[in-house]
Amino acid sequence: MHSSAEPERTPDGRYIVVGGRRWRATDPEIPEDVAADLRLHLMAARRAVAASRRNEDPEAEALARSRVHTAKVALGERGTPWWKQSHAERRRRWEAGAAELDADRSGD
Repeated sequence: MHSSAEPERTPDGRYIVVGGRRWRATDPEIPEDVAADLRLHLMAARRAVAASRRNEDPEAEALARSRVHTAKVALGERGTPWWKQSHAERRRRWEAGAAELDADRSGD
């Protein structure tokens, strides 16, 4: 599969399928600019996890993993499934996650 190709989705759109495994899809109601920013936070946090492991820094690793989790929840990929939340709950979820991650970034 080409890296820019969209992954296969289940018929209900709730999951993507990668290598035969289902993963919860990002909440489709998140505005694309917000989702893109959340993905940037997610990738930076994943890089921080890798760096902290290379440096054998468990404290930094825990912080980085917390940021990964915050980004994944904000994207709707963890926590209460986005299809079980009202529009207002979904909006609060992604806005709160983005605000938390942005605040962490400004503290770097």
